[in-house]
Amino acid sequence: MTRELLKGNVAMAEAAIRAGVDAYFGYPITPQSELLEWMSKRMPEEGRAFLQAESEVAAINMVYGAACTGARVMTSTSGPGISLMAEGISYIAGTEVPAVIVDVMRGGPGLGNIAPSQGDYRQVIHGAGHGDFFPLVLAPASVQEAVDLISEAFDLAEKYRTVVFVVADGSIGQMMEPVTLPPMRERKRARPEWAVGGAKGRAPRRLTSLYLKPEVEERVNLRILRRWREAEAHEVRYRGYHLDDAAYVVIGFGTAGRVALSAVRAARSEGIRVGLFRPVSLRPFPTQAIRQLASQAKAFLVVEMNGGQMLEDVQAAAQGQVPIRFYGRMGGMVPFPDEVLAEIKALAAAPPSPADDPRGRWLAQMAQA
Repeated sequence: MTRELLKGNVAMAEAAIRAGVDAYFGYPITPQSELLEWMSKRMPEEGRAFLQAESEVAAINMVYGAACTGARVMTSTSGPGISLMAEGISYIAGTEVPAVIVDVMRGGPGLGNIAPSQGDYRQVIHGAGHGDFFPLVLAPASVQEAVDLISEAFDLAEKYRTVVFVVADGSIGQMMEPVTLPPMRERKRARPEWAVGGAKGRAPRRLTSLYLKPEVEERVNLRILRRWREAEAHEVRYRGYHLDDAAYVVIGFGTAGRVALSAVRAARSEGIRVGLFRPVSLRPFPTQAIRQLASQAKAFLVVEMNGGQMLEDVQAAAQGQVPIRFYGRMGGMVPFPDEVLAEIKALAAAPPSPADDPRGRWLAQMAQA
C-alpha cells in the first residue's frame, strides 16, 4: 500500500469515507474546516449524503435523524461547536443510536483562538451532554493514528450503540504527514434490527429518548450503563514507551504525549530512567494501567495542553501511591520538547511529595516565567 502526504483534517475525512460513512452533516469552524471541505467534494463523488447545515445545532440533529435509520453518520467541529451540539449528543445517546464526532480542539474558553489546545478534555470526557451516558473518546497523536482511529470509531459506535468522539487538537488537524489509507470498505450492510425504516411489509419502529415513566427511563439508563461497563472492560487503549525500567513516568495524550516522547528519549540519552504512558482511549480511561505504574514508579509527570484536566483523572487512578508533577501550556500554546525535558530533570532531581499540589506548583512556576 502506498503512503500519501496528507493534512490531518483531509486524512480523517478520507478515512471516514473509506470506512463506509453514509452521511456527513457539519458546519465550518477552524481548525477543522478542511475536513468539511473535503467531505463536500468527496461525498457527492461517492454518491453519499453531504450537507453543510446552517449551524452546529442543525448539524447534530441531522446526524441524529440519519443515525436512527442505521446509517453510518458523522460530523466534525471544534470546542464551541461541541457546546452547541451538547443537547443533540445527549438525545443521540439516549436513543441508543451510533454516531461519530470529530473534535479538532482550539484555544479557549469562549471564542478563544484557532491555535491547538486540549481544553475540550473535560467537556468531552466528563460532559458532552446531560444525563447518564458515557461516550467513548479516542485521542490520536499523529495523522496516521487519526486515520486508524476514525475507522475504529464507526465500529465501536455500532457495537455499543453510542457516540464515539475522536479528539485531535489543531496541530494534528493542520499538520501534513505521510499516511497509509485503508482500502475502501464494502457499504452494503444489513439494516440493524433496531433502526427505523420505511421498507414495505416492515412494522414501523419508533426511536426516542423520551421516557415519561421513571421506571422505564431507569431501565433504559441501566441498559446504557451495562453497555458502558462492557466497553470499560474491553476498549481501553494506550501506548507505552520505555516503561520496563522506568523510575519516572510521563503521562500525556495527543500532541502533548507526542512532544513528551521526544523529551523522554532525550532524557534517557542522559541516563534518566524515564518512560512515557500515552492514553489513546480517554474514555474508558486506562485507570488500572496507571494504577499499576503508580505502584512501581518514583514519580509521575503529567503533560497537557490545558490547565490540568486529565491530571485529575491521573490523580484518581494513582490513589496517592506516587507523587505527581504537572506541566501544562494553555490558550493554544504547544510545549516544546526542551520544556518537558527540563521538567523531567527537575522531577528526577527532586521528586515532589505525594501531598504536594501539582497544579499549584505549576501555577507558581508559570507566574515566575
